[in-house]
Parts: sequence; structure tokens; C-alpha cells
Amino acid sequence: MDRTDLTEVERDRLLAVTAEWSLVADLALSDLVLWLPTWNDGGLVAGALVRPTTAPTTVPEDIVATFAPRGRFPDLDSAMAFGRAHGTAYPVNFGGRVIGVVARHSSSLPRVAGTLEEIYLDTADALLAMLVEGTFPAATAIEGTLDSPRVGDGLVRVAGDGVVAYASPNAVSAMRRLGVVTDIVGTDLRSLMTRLSHRPGPMDEALSLITSGRVAGRADIENGAATVLVQGLPLRRAGVDVGGVVLLRDVTEIRRRERALLSKDATIREIHHRVKNNLQTVAALLRLQARRALSDETREALGEAQLRVASIAVVHEALSRDTSDTVAFDEILDRITGLVRDLAPVYAEGRAPARITRTGEAGLLRSDQATSLAMCVSELLHNAVEHAQAGEICIDVRLDDGCIVIVVLDDGVGLPEGLDVVNAGLGLQIVESLMTGELHGTFALGPARGGGTHAQVSLPLR
Repeated sequence: MDRTDLTEVERDRLLAVTAEWSLVADLALSDLVLWLPTWNDGGLVAGALVRPTTAPTTVPEDIVATFAPRGRFPDLDSAMAFGRAHGTAYPVNFGGRVIGVVARHSSSLPRVAGTLEEIYLDTADALLAMLVEGTFPAATAIEGTLDSPRVGDGLVRVAGDGVVAYASPNAVSAMRRLGVVTDIVGTDLRSLMTRLSHRPGPMDEALSLITSGRVAGRADIENGAATVLVQGLPLRRAGVDVGGVVLLRDVTEIRRRERALLSKDATIREIHHRVKNNLQTVAALLRLQARRALSDETREALGEAQLRVASIAVVHEALSRDTSDTVAFDEILDRITGLVRDLAPVYAEGRAPARITRTGEAGLLRSDQATSLAMCVSELLHNAVEHAQAGEICIDVRLDDGCIVIVVLDDGVGLPEGLDVVNAGLGLQIVESLMTGELHGTFALGPARGGGTHAQVSLPLR
């Protein structure tokens, strides 16, 4: 649309047209091409193309972005100039001007038209006339689902009084799945659908409006036998209601799979929730045991174990809210920081809690990586608080060349002379093992410029 002078509102209207016009193409047994006026009125440019699923295409080549100078297609020029349908060209009127023209390309080969095809073509003519009048697609619709049935799934033509005038064979099959064994032609579709539904309440009202042909929208009708997706489109001629078309699609198996997936997601969330609760219980028991410990060494060991268990619980808490494969690691970092502040008095009695700040963002991280990386960060923070006796700790997070780099910088007493990570305490050994082994990353530890300790872990995202 760069070659046009359409406003954003006009573009939205054309997008609404192309979102619904596959239905028109199927009913019209024709290819549809949307032509847009150029900014200098020198001609038209093809903006979109849709092919039918009910008939062979007559536009085998993709002509989108093709320019047609004024005079090449007289029908398009007339529809554009006068705002009325001309031949096989249908103008899109909006806001007092023509913002596009839909060209209909049908096969010129003779065909034997049956009742179903005649209903298709008559319905397509009505929808194209509504397109010219600006009443199709409808400005408002009842959207009960994102699914959209196609013409071949099943079509019911409803007269102005809501009585079924015609039902395609596939529509009859869909009604059979719902338990209807009699012929539905001549029946009130609105009353029939409402009786078939086993869900009383607002959905009955939506079904009533959609199946009566008075309101556009989609809704499921479900009972113990099957689930059928219903889409209704009102038909109007010169502003007068002339009935509607109702599309039916058997979605019993689709809805069954959706429910199974939702049940699986709920089960996974519940598992993470229970694991989180169990880990928090273990952490609480360790805290109680630490309070009863007689030696400082035992109290410190139990405090470290409590922090490690609580760090893993933080990740499972995040997973219990979302079953995706990724978690927001920044939230986990903040939770771990809070844990270190809360648990510091357990193994650092008599000292004021360290001030911990964070800069940068890590974004989303795979759940299997998040658990190990959270453990590494908690160990580094613990060392900064307990062993380095730091008062200020800064966590710097950045993305660098496909890696998440986390730096823990403190102003503590620094590293002991000749410290070897391999022979260091258990916390640093855990960080070294997780980073170089499980996470395939790197771990570096050294003195910070100006005093203190500089610890850095780098996790490749690939």
C-alpha cells in the first residue's frame, strides 16, 4: 500500500475486507483481486489476491503489486469513478469515497449448475452487493472463537423469517452429529439450535442471534454428542434484511484435543506448584534446624543449603504460572536477590544486610537453563555476603554476542591469596561445575578494580 494515499483507518477497513473475503471467493467460485488507487490517480495497483477452494483458479500467477494504468481495465475504472458495481468490478466505499475495487475472475467454461452452486452464487452476489454498500464485513460481530469454517464444511441458507430454505449435504451431516434426524428445511433454525445446546445462559442468546441471520458472529454449539462451530452472516439488499447464511463445521475432535491440551497444561502447572511447595517446606525445615544448631559451622552449612533449595523453588514458582518452555529470568534474579537479603541474618548475624542492586535485563530463558543459572547467581551472591563481607553488591546483566553475561561485583575483602576455584569452597565448585558442564558456559573469578571481587558467568543462548 506504499503507492497509495490511504489513511490508516482506510487501510484497516481494507484489511477487514481481506480477512473475510475468502468466504466470498468460495461462494462466488471465483478469484478475487483487490485493486487500490495510486496516490496520483494514474491507475490501480493490485494489493491482494484470494483464490477459491470450491473451483479452479483463473488467476494462476500472483499479480499482487502489479500496476494497471488508467484505461487498461474499463470496468475497474468505472467502479472507481462512480462508486457502483460495474461488470465484475465491485467498489469498496468507505467514508464517502472509493478506497479500492474488488475484481471477480470467474471461469468462462460452461458448467452444469446444481442447487448447491446456485445457492453459492446467489449468496456471493448478495455479499458483494453488501460490500459495495459498506455493510460487509459487519462492523461488529459476536466472536466466540477464533476458528472460521469454510463454505465446504456446511452451508445453511436462512430466509428472512429465520426458517431454513436450504441446507447443503455437509450441513445436514453436521446436524446429524448433533442428534438431528429429521429434515431441517422449513424449520426455525434459531429455535432448533437453542434446543440442541446444553449450555444455558448468555451463549443461548448469542446462538439465537447468529443463527437467526440477524447478527454476524461465531459460536460453538455443544452437547453430549458433538461440537459444531456456527458462523452466521446476515444478508441485506438495499438496507433490507433478506435472511442470512449460516456455516457449520464439525469441530468435535478439535475441541477434544484442545481440552486435552488444557488439561495437560493444568497438570504441568500443578506439578510445578507442588514441587515449589515441597521445596519451600524443605527450606523451612532447614531454617528451623539451623536455629537449633549449636555450632556456627553447622548453622552456616544449613543456611547455604536453605538458600540453594529456595533458589530452585523460585524457578518452579515461575513455571507454575506459565507452562511455556521459557521463563522471565529477570523476575527470578529479583526473587533470588530478595532471598539473599532475607537469609543473610541466618549465616551473617551481627552485620547489616548487604545492599544489592541490578542493572540490565536478561529477558526470557529456557526453563532448564534458568534453574542452573539461578543456582549459580545465588551462590555468587551468598559468597559476596558471607565470605567477602560485602556491603555493596552490583549484579550487571547484559547480552553479548549470543550470550547472557552476568557479573556479580562486590566491595568486600577480596579473594584469598592463591585461591583455586577447583579447591575452593562448595559454592564456587557448584558454580564451576554447572557453568562449564551442564550449561556449556564459562566462569571467571578475580579481583575487582579498586578492591573487592569480580565474578562473571557467561551462558551461550544457542
